[in-house]
Amino acid sequence: MENGAGPRGPGVLVIEPMGNAGRFLVEAADRLGVRLYAATHKDVHEGYPDRLRVALAGVCVTDLTDVPRASEDMAAFCRQHSIAGVAACFELFTPLAALLADRMGLPGNDPGLAWAARNKIEMGEAFAAAGIPAPRWAVAHDAAEAHRVAREHGLGRPLVVKPAEQGGSWGVSVVDGPDGMDGPERPEGAEAPDRLADAVRAAQRFTHAHPHGLELDTRVLLQEYIPGGEYSCDTVVSGGVAYPLPVVAKDTTEGRYRIETGHTCPSGLPAPLVRKVQQIAARAALAVGVRNGIAHTEVKIPPGTQTPYVIETGARLPGDNLCEVVEAATGVSEAVAHLQAVLGLVPDTVPSRTDAASIRFLLPEHGGELRRVFVPDLPGTHSEVHLRPGAVVPEPADSSCRIGHVVARAETADQARGLAERVAARSRVEMG
Repeated sequence: MENGAGPRGPGVLVIEPMGNAGRFLVEAADRLGVRLYAATHKDVHEGYPDRLRVALAGVCVTDLTDVPRASEDMAAFCRQHSIAGVAACFELFTPLAALLADRMGLPGNDPGLAWAARNKIEMGEAFAAAGIPAPRWAVAHDAAEAHRVAREHGLGRPLVVKPAEQGGSWGVSVVDGPDGMDGPERPEGAEAPDRLADAVRAAQRFTHAHPHGLELDTRVLLQEYIPGGEYSCDTVVSGGVAYPLPVVAKDTTEGRYRIETGHTCPSGLPAPLVRKVQQIAARAALAVGVRNGIAHTEVKIPPGTQTPYVIETGARLPGDNLCEVVEAATGVSEAVAHLQAVLGLVPDTVPSRTDAASIRFLLPEHGGELRRVFVPDLPGTHSEVHLRPGAVVPEPADSSCRIGHVVARAETADQARGLAERVAARSRVEMG
């Protein structure tokens, strides 16, 4: 499938450019003079926004859930269009991108390790093999096994429960306090809540990934809860050499569901600790096989310590408009660096400015029908509303409940964070 885009520079095939990071890849390709192609499903392509559809030089229509067929279709497409690089924008297809790059002899990630960047159980095994500081964990197939292995491994409470395969905080919850199977004896006839069983069921709700229908591993990961501040750090890797990007501070809700409420760059951490986070993030990226591409790594640092614990990493560009936040603060385009890496080039990762940026997401108090959204326009900020009035918004349990966001730019992280928080606090989301 072709459009009117003429030949320019090297071609990069992006396996599913839909989602938050796709727009930044489009902008990066335009800056670099790269021909951007997509591999996707016919029905998914039909739902692309116009700005993505017209930016593509061509589309390989296939079934990405059928690995043999997709591999054949994409290999033929790569030969036909002289593709010079392969990238994945959708986390669950990062192993497929590694396989295709290896088959075509193009710069890519290690196909023997790539599954660890998709499956959190294999990720835990890869971290252990590489000596990466990470939470203790166990695997369960059902609630009864979850209770048993959590006790056997001494994981304690709070306890993080998450799907083996999923993103966007979907299906993730934090279980705190005793429940029906772990608590003290209750009076006869009294009903005791089984919070862990509820969390396991929530994690297993997703058997297939939307919108492609990709079958998911329904095992559940039980992860030791690490207290402390949350941060992320992306790493570009080219030819096996890691190039660290800035550390970003993350804010979340409290309670059962820890939904991201915002991010700020720079992180505010002291320089030695920033370097330590960057080093551990680079090790995590290499541990899951990233060799030519980018990795988004999330860490937590317990209070009073200097030890970052890696929560997870993904072999893809970050979501949450972090590409915009990092570039606004530093001048570094993560998407440009990512395309350079998959083309086998040295990525541009040197900051050109030392500003600060912060993003805050607009969340509803409860699910329902969206009636009205008001976001004030303050100097130094811009906002985007994702949904229109009449849209049905789910209960705030993961990132799918977001109504919109505001981005603020300032001289310091505290100023940027404060400005974004003021706009978010003055915004109004009315639900029916």
